[in-house]
Amino acid sequence: MRALVLTTIWLIPYLASSISLSPQQSASPWAQIERILGAKGALLLDDVFKIAQPRTDLNVRRGDVRVAPTLALTSWMAFKEGDGGMVVVHGDLCLREEEVNPVMTRLKQGGIETTALHNHIIGEQPRVMFLHFWGRGGAKPLAETLRGALDLAGGIQSPPKPPDSTLNQEELERILGQKGKLAAGVVQFGIPRPFPIRMHGVVLPPAMGMAIAINFQPTSAGAATTGDFVLREEELAPVLEALRAHKIEVTAVHNHMLNDDPRMVFVHFWGEGNPADLARALRAALDTLTRK
Repeated sequence: MRALVLTTIWLIPYLASSISLSPQQSASPWAQIERILGAKGALLLDDVFKIAQPRTDLNVRRGDVRVAPTLALTSWMAFKEGDGGMVVVHGDLCLREEEVNPVMTRLKQGGIETTALHNHIIGEQPRVMFLHFWGRGGAKPLAETLRGALDLAGGIQSPPKPPDSTLNQEELERILGQKGKLAAGVVQFGIPRPFPIRMHGVVLPPAMGMAIAINFQPTSAGAATTGDFVLREEELAPVLEALRAHKIEVTAVHNHMLNDDPRMVFVHFWGEGNPADLARALRAALDTLTRK
């Protein structure tokens, strides 16, 4: 297979990008959504408005690693204007097990569809689940429904306190061939796929969860890395082989969407050790991907 042409565009699926415009600068529903949700968002590339809520109320450990909220414990929702004044929203909510069914009920009451429910990590304590969702309708009812769901899952969160980062971000960028972003002590990368991805007939830009996410958190052993690969079905086997050959654990293989075109598979992973070695292992998996 031909190696992936890595771009310098970076979009963070779990956190709002710093490449943003003020919601007040455009005639859009984003300011209303911010007021209802009680949280600030950012207007990203492709006119995607994104709000992220790292779960700072959770104390989750995976072995010796206390998982940082910006590594793998973030709820996010990405909005895009559709036809006829409608808005579409896609995202996922980071939930404790006992929060899952009350949140699912609240979403259904507001007309928001659950598209997947599953783990992203394995071996973590306490157990954390991720509920992926899709909605289409007026901005106000969608935002009110999501606010109700968030209120059942820790509420609106205070920003995470960044730990001291000992990671060499420039070295990670050089190995991966991407620019990264430091978010509360975690170095994050987002790599968009070079083809359109649709759900229910709507194109979802990279900022709506369609970018490969690779995150690094400093640890006493060097670093922990996690994230997910956004793959077409024929790309799955080579990526799994590359990750496992380089001692990166595969923690989940599943869908995030329904009625997607092309059919997409999401591969979550976990690794610990020397940061540069982890980056080289993940680069090997990226290099199995085709150009288009």
